[in-house]
Amino acid sequence: MLRRVRLAGIALVALALSAAPANHKTRAVIFVMTDGLRWQEVFRGADEALITKDQGVSDVEALRHEYWRESPQERREILMPFFWHDLAKAGQVFGNRDLGSDASVTNNVNLSYPGYNEALTGFADPRIQSNDPIPNPNVTVLEWLNLKPAFHGRVAAFAGWDVFTSILNSRRAGFPVSAGFQPFLESPVTPRLEFLNQLKAELPRLFDGVPFDSIPFYTALEYLKQKRPRVLFLSLGETDEWAHRGDYPQYLHAAHQVDDYLRRLWSTLQTMTEYRGTATLVVATDHGRGDGTNDWKSHGARLPDSRYTWMAFLGPDTKPLGERSHIAPVTQNQIAATIAALLGEDYATGKSIADVIP
Repeated sequence: MLRRVRLAGIALVALALSAAPANHKTRAVIFVMTDGLRWQEVFRGADEALITKDQGVSDVEALRHEYWRESPQERREILMPFFWHDLAKAGQVFGNRDLGSDASVTNNVNLSYPGYNEALTGFADPRIQSNDPIPNPNVTVLEWLNLKPAFHGRVAAFAGWDVFTSILNSRRAGFPVSAGFQPFLESPVTPRLEFLNQLKAELPRLFDGVPFDSIPFYTALEYLKQKRPRVLFLSLGETDEWAHRGDYPQYLHAAHQVDDYLRRLWSTLQTMTEYRGTATLVVATDHGRGDGTNDWKSHGARLPDSRYTWMAFLGPDTKPLGERSHIAPVTQNQIAATIAALLGEDYATGKSIADVIP
């Protein structure tokens, strides 16, 4: 009997070890989403039709000097230098429809809550049709991972938009969720976190329920340094907020700043022994936007083109295939399973992106 128990134990260990390939290296995933950043700017750079006085650009020449170049490749590299000089060359980028690489949501409403739910749970829930702050009935891949012994207490989420307390169902989730203007009080509250909480309370509240991106970013970065999570989710909101206001210069500046945040995150990971050579960075957006001089400001079911998105992956297990072209479409509901697979886990909901995982 004892021998059978021992053999069963050995079999379970063998099964656990065989869950991931022998050469599997990813031990941590950092998942960053920036709200409503169009694929057009990501792959083509600044849109000349929107750098005009008619679009409310007060200093056209200054904006052109900063972000306009003659070729799309030059424009996108000046807008998002880390994304194109580092991430794209060493990882994989999906969603350039000009090259036959489609990425899109499947929820049919092209709104934020449905998009985040789809990315984080692996399916589009027809019950989620708006941005109303209703606690998510679905378990996200973050919550699912946190329930596993190897990840329990090693998952955390940081977001600008206060609705994330509902999207992630923070009361049920079991891991730290920082969103909106509420102070982050997860122990240890370092002097830097105290200062960030103070800034969060005192800075002007220009957007409804969304602080400036610097607040969730630096809060997440401090937590990363202090707690060393295996899964960290970060959502930034300014790209969407400035677009809805029709402020194209600030929209471009926000995209440029997001790129710099990605650079800082990645460079920080390379300085930490827990992450260097074992962390994968995943970057995506929750929905696209309309095209043209009016529709770019918005998104939703009435603008079918706003279903088009993009996503990118950089890490030790992802082959450096660069900017993908002429491939089968990828969809938002594949992200959750891909994140799990990168960590050596089999997430039953959604189909992972095969080219991204070992």
